[in-house]
Amino acid sequence: MSALLELVREDLRGFGGYKSARTEALKGEVWLNANESAWANPADRGASSRRYPDPQPAALRSALAELYACEESQLLIGRGSDEAIDLLVRALCNPGQDAIVVTPPVFGMYSVCARLQNAPVIEVPLRDGADGFVAELEAIGDAALKARAKLVFLCSPSNPAGSAIALDGIESLARRLQGTALVVVDEAYGEFSDLPSATALQARQSNIAILRTLSKAHALAAARIGVVIADSELIEVLRRCQAPYPVPTPCAELALAGLSPQALAETRRRVAVVKSERDRLQAALAGLPEVLRVYPSQGNYLLVRFRDADSAFRTLLSAGVVVRDQRAAPQLGDALRITIGSPEQNDRVISALRLQEAAA
Repeated sequence: MSALLELVREDLRGFGGYKSARTEALKGEVWLNANESAWANPADRGASSRRYPDPQPAALRSALAELYACEESQLLIGRGSDEAIDLLVRALCNPGQDAIVVTPPVFGMYSVCARLQNAPVIEVPLRDGADGFVAELEAIGDAALKARAKLVFLCSPSNPAGSAIALDGIESLARRLQGTALVVVDEAYGEFSDLPSATALQARQSNIAILRTLSKAHALAAARIGVVIADSELIEVLRRCQAPYPVPTPCAELALAGLSPQALAETRRRVAVVKSERDRLQAALAGLPEVLRVYPSQGNYLLVRFRDADSAFRTLLSAGVVVRDQRAAPQLGDALRITIGSPEQNDRVISALRLQEAAA
């Protein structure tokens, strides 16, 4: 057995999962094996939803593998990257025994999934320094080894901090944890980053998994399409732990259309706009007296500290602008996270905060 599969819960290594009707390689003209309706719903004019969907739609899987430069066998499609997080925790962590490591302030679903699995959560906070929030990789490795953690979650670019982790640091950590833990790099905002994807490391380090999603740069949040990219042996284990029909046909069709050459070209254009607007908004906010700090960001958002975050939040809300209140997060008692919108939307943010300054 490979060192990677030894990280999987022993009781799941030979687990066969549920064999749905769509997993059987059968051919026929009259399909009566899944207890589906013989007629389409009146609202389903294209009659595309009468049948259960392919658990891993072949055309979409191929398109995603091409997009992320990996083999199809290395990729599992799920309901956003959230499902991948849950699958990884359930497949690797024995309840009450195997821990995960997270780096707050960070995306909350890692800890939520761990709690639902009764997996201990080890926190190694990001360090707030001159260059922004930084992941302390040596401390992360120390904590993972001490707790014998099975999973280490690295969010890069980090949400909400905006910082990214260099590939050499990720590779060094994965090498140190080889045979002990899986390093999961969440690249939900990878399209907005100047750093290359950690998929480049997987040929050398099998204990690295990557999370990607179509929710952000590809503007398909409601379609709930995300992937985990990992060693093919681990992908097979995760697939057996997954729900029978995780990718609804309408969502798969929309995602496939959203990965056409024309759609991808438009996505690249919009990403360039976001990067430009990120710089513009950062400079404008940094010039406001009520703003204490605007953190550099590799994502499509900015983390901003205010002298009075409550007042800034209410000012923006009264102007019809909803931002994310981060004051309950560790180290962020005075911070808001502002997503980069269109140029017009960003102008509205700047205008509202400038008017607040003028009225003060």
